[in-house]
Amino acid sequence: MTPPTHDHAPEPAEIEAILRGRHSNPFSVLGMHARDGRPPVVRVFAPEAAEVSVIDAKTGRTAATLDRVDAEGFFSGAMGRRRKPFSYRLRLRAGDAEWERPDPYAFGPVLGELDEHLLAEGRHEELYRRLGAHPVTHEGVDGAAFAVWAPNARRVSVVGDFNAWDGRRHPMRRRLGGGVWELFVPGLGTGAIYKYEILGVHGEVLPLKADPVAFAAEHPPATASVIAGLPRRDWQDEAWMRALPEGTPTQKPVSIYEVHPGSWRRADGDRVLSYAELGEQLADYATQMGFTHVEFLPLSEHPFTGSWGYQPTGMFAPTSRHGSPADFAAMVDRLHRAGVGVIVDWVPAHFPSDAHGLVRFDGTALYEHEDPRLGFHRDWNTLIYNFGRAEVANFLRASALYWLREFHVDALRVDAVASMLYLDYSRDPGEWVPNRHGGRENLDAIEFLRGTNASVSERAPGALTMAEESTAWPGVSRPVDQDGLGFDFKWNMGWMHDTLQYMAQDPVHRKYHHDSMTFGLHYAFSENFVLPLSHDEVVHGKGSLLGKMPGDRWQRFANLRAYFGFMWTHPGKKLLFMGGEFGQEREWNHDASLDWHLLDDPAHAGLQRLVRDLNRLYRETPALHARDCVPEGFEWIDGGDAENNVFSYLRRGAEGDPPVAVIANMAPVLREGFRVGLPAEGRWREVMNTDAEEYGGSGAGNGGRVFATTPGAHGRPAAATMTLPPLGVLVLIPEE
Repeated sequence: MTPPTHDHAPEPAEIEAILRGRHSNPFSVLGMHARDGRPPVVRVFAPEAAEVSVIDAKTGRTAATLDRVDAEGFFSGAMGRRRKPFSYRLRLRAGDAEWERPDPYAFGPVLGELDEHLLAEGRHEELYRRLGAHPVTHEGVDGAAFAVWAPNARRVSVVGDFNAWDGRRHPMRRRLGGGVWELFVPGLGTGAIYKYEILGVHGEVLPLKADPVAFAAEHPPATASVIAGLPRRDWQDEAWMRALPEGTPTQKPVSIYEVHPGSWRRADGDRVLSYAELGEQLADYATQMGFTHVEFLPLSEHPFTGSWGYQPTGMFAPTSRHGSPADFAAMVDRLHRAGVGVIVDWVPAHFPSDAHGLVRFDGTALYEHEDPRLGFHRDWNTLIYNFGRAEVANFLRASALYWLREFHVDALRVDAVASMLYLDYSRDPGEWVPNRHGGRENLDAIEFLRGTNASVSERAPGALTMAEESTAWPGVSRPVDQDGLGFDFKWNMGWMHDTLQYMAQDPVHRKYHHDSMTFGLHYAFSENFVLPLSHDEVVHGKGSLLGKMPGDRWQRFANLRAYFGFMWTHPGKKLLFMGGEFGQEREWNHDASLDWHLLDDPAHAGLQRLVRDLNRLYRETPALHARDCVPEGFEWIDGGDAENNVFSYLRRGAEGDPPVAVIANMAPVLREGFRVGLPAEGRWREVMNTDAEEYGGSGAGNGGRVFATTPGAHGRPAAATMTLPPLGVLVLIPEE
């Protein structure tokens, strides 16, 4: 390279660093620079131009035509007789084309010192308001402000169609305090695609990276980020949001319909539904079926559809498979206006190793651990977040708050909590690193979970968190200030496994497995539980819920109806994966719609009708939900009748609420003259019979009521003689 002869040009090494994309401080070279008592100089790297002029922004006059000091497109020039810096634009020419644009290196920083300080300390609870790409007006000019955390990078550039994906053209300004890089690019707005080109710690150019705090992304398999800004809409769910903090969650009815949005229903041509279509159709269906909430499998952007969203790369970006962030917000709004809450699966446990994602983001193990014994999940071939790094914990906490505050999501179901809590999770001896006390507990993850739940409680009043946690870890749903993890609810995986194992038995063998149905009551009130029949039970060769049931076709439907009757009357909130409510027969396929045509069959339609009526009964009957999480809400009438495969129990609400008696006959045998102890004499109304003809059953029952008289039975002051339908559940409520 020939040294420049112009006194306004920088040193050849500086020019060379710009041309080779190796300069870590481009603002020290590019843009306008004052010189003591001499005309300021402007320096521009514009390889797309043959000529560059500086235009006075106020007068529109040409202040100077810059000298091309390098063949690759580095321009420099002094501003004539001027002595002070001034506002300017650039006019560029190439052949017959001429255009003007502001100079990105003429603008001051976007981030403030407080932002820099909070980001460095990991205390910026709303970091998404500063990091990412935001359409803004900066110093009177419209454009996009970019900011990204990459503390070990030597250089970071924004690239996209707007600069031919050339990382030399928009290198960013480094904020030294927290390792954040920022740049305002004038003229860019919503919809522009971009990535970051990063020069790693060892001087290597990394694969182009998507923005960790992007609010939108291209439709997979494309992987670029999309400028979207924070979601803004004219929300119409004010009444819903005002009521959200009211009452005690454990005392409310919670019946969740778990949905994979890509396969719940498909449109003509097997097209996945848009957020708008999902909002309309789910609002109608969930309301018709009586579910209180819809829970979506993860909606964070993810590259591989077959991961169902559980390997996300965009912790702030609703997947573009169904529309824009604004479309997602509108879907939430629509569900709220229908009286349906929205739960989103959130995945802070791990992330995929796709090259455009977080893996070795700045050339180092930034978000993950360097040591694979701490940082790699063998089960899922994913990377584990370094929860002990303040900036990483801050990033994840901010993601949680983003979904709750900006999208009005009502609750986060936190995936794979068990894998976070234990350092030896799914690892053999010698394949994990003990904590500082020599134990297996992941102290950093514990602190992160507690901190996140505390932040949600403080900054998103009324919003809930639910843990998918499958071990006996104590206090998962106990408040943080009581030494708990701070979740509002925990999935009861033990109940699900035990009861499904029982229901899969041929009834002739069930008496030997009776405790599988009763054991859950020994710990039912140790946590605030959700009873989950989730997507995990209908994949990977497990078949469908209906397919797990034994017997002939009639018995399989009867078994599933009885199981639902048992579940909806058992202590704990309810969750059912889509398709279970009408008896989907084949295993769930994420690439195809549910088999809605099955509802043409009376057996399937009857099962759906039962779930609708169970939801209605559960919501309208305080004894079935108000004390779901305290022992005062449940009493066995007879939990030991293994020989008959019969379970009978009472559910109680608050003082003054009528009790509910439940009698479940899990044998395919009609039992007539069966005497059951009850707490009071008089008529008891049969408000539910899962064997009713309208549900596809035999119609055996008690004509709608039973009569309790003395003497009592089962230690109760009264008893009623009744008929127990085969594979049926009865629910009784006193008439007075």
